[in-house]
Amino acid sequence: MNETEWHALESRTPVESIYVRGKDLRQGSRVRLIPNATGDVFDMVLRGKVATIQAVEQNYDGQILLAVVVDDDPGADMGHSLQTGHRFFFTPEEVEPLP
Repeated sequence: MNETEWHALESRTPVESIYVRGKDLRQGSRVRLIPNATGDVFDMVLRGKVATIQAVEQNYDGQILLAVVVDDDPGADMGHSLQTGHRFFFTPEEVEPLP
């Protein structure tokens, strides 16, 4: 990635929230995970789990992703500290908002 591309990433406006299935989701919102059936082994294990949104992020291509920490993960504190293996990314279509 060249310097111009890095500046393009830095200049993006952070996404505070996203509207999903009739509900405004943001950091701290709780969701049920419903990953696509064509996902990997992590998707199969996480299907149906309840998670808390740690961040709403946007990748280089402009795609919105929800960084989540699974509520019943014994290492959830590590997920909130941005540790790999305890923080997972899902598209808005792969989550169901909870009250």
